[in-house]
Formats: sequence, C-alpha cells, structure tokens
Amino acid sequence: MDAIILAAGKGTRLRPHTNTVPKPLLPVQGRPILDWIIGAMPPVERLVVVVNYLAGQIEDYLRTQQHVRNWTTVTQAEPRGTGDALMSCKGAVTGDRVMVLNGDDLIGRSDLAALAAVPMGILTHAVSEPESYGIVFPSADGALERIVEKPQGLTPPQLANIGGYVFPKRVFDLTLPLSPRGEYEITDAVAQLAAGGNFRVVQASYWLPIGNVEQWEAAQTADVTAVR
Repeated sequence: MDAIILAAGKGTRLRPHTNTVPKPLLPVQGRPILDWIIGAMPPVERLVVVVNYLAGQIEDYLRTQQHVRNWTTVTQAEPRGTGDALMSCKGAVTGDRVMVLNGDDLIGRSDLAALAAVPMGILTHAVSEPESYGIVFPSADGALERIVEKPQGLTPPQLANIGGYVFPKRVFDLTLPLSPRGEYEITDAVAQLAAGGNFRVVQASYWLPIGNVEQWEAAQTADVTAVR
C-alpha cells in the first residue's frame, strides 16, 4: 500500500503563523504536524506528498525525516480541491491500494492501522455539531451508504468524515465532476466507489483536528499518546 498526504493548502485560518511556515510543518509539542502524521501511519511502500504553498520547506523536511525512505512530492499547480489533489498523484502511485490523509489533523496510530486493514474505506469520528461536517451514514453491515455535507437538524452525535481514506488504485480511473463551488471533491470519488458496494466505514477512537489558531494552541497541551 502507498500513502498520499494532502499538504498543498495555504492554511489561511492559521495566519499569521502560516505566513512563513506551511501548515503541515507547524509544531505540535515540538514536532511538525506532518511528522506526527507520517509517524503514525502503518508501513507503506511509497509516500506521496501533494504540495504547493511553501513547497520547498516541506521537501526539506521530507529529506530529513526517518519514517519513510521511498517518498516523492507532487505539485498541485492550482488549488482546485481535494479531488484534484488526489488525481494529480496518478502517475506517482505504484501500489494496488493507497491511503489518503489530510496534512493537518492528527489521527490515532491504531485507527490508521484499522483503516489500512480494509480493501477500501473512509475514516470517521463522532461529533456533537453535525451541521459543521460531512456526515457519514453507514449501513447495518458497516458499508458506506452516503455522505451528506453539513446537514441540518440531526441529533448528535453523528459520524463525521475526518479526511482519511483507503482507495483501490482504480480510483485514478474515475472522472470527477466539478462541484458547485468550482472544485473537484474527493468525496465524489468515495461516492462512485461506494456505489459498487463494500466501501467500509471505519470509526476512529482518536482525532485531533488542527484547523485554526485555537485548535493549534490547544494541541500543544493535548494528550497525543494515541498518535505516538
């Protein structure tokens, strides 16, 4: 299995801290976010990191990290969404499956191992504000039925999409539609694969989102034992 980490964004909600440092390299308890993520992943044959903003700094980090020897970067020339970032890696992925992760949130090591154990799947975590997330609805047997973006009126808790996926390599053969906001969404790839059945919903026990300054500051004192 290969892995892709989406690390091209500008991290605008973390300014001014991201004015000179890319979001994936912001430190959490003395280690870059990206280092936590790579260190928590199960063993992979090849790591692909999608870059754009301050890409040189991310490449400098990758040269010094000790987690994965076989790595490369792919440049997302224009910010056209997570689906576009995924598809830009088509020529760089060599394995029969690929794990795809966001380059900011911290997820438990055992949760990523559970995700890696399914042929294809999506990682979720219970949230108390479903109207702020993409909400995942599994069937009785644990397969994905649908994802609804920021639904209103649901009784919490609900399972949120936390940006962790395992795809078969044939994901790169899909054609993604342009979304209403003018981007290509990775969830459209999920929906197309799930339509064929057996796309698994994996529930994570640990998730630490780092999307804004408040969350980043809170992460400095959070319990990160599950990620070590």
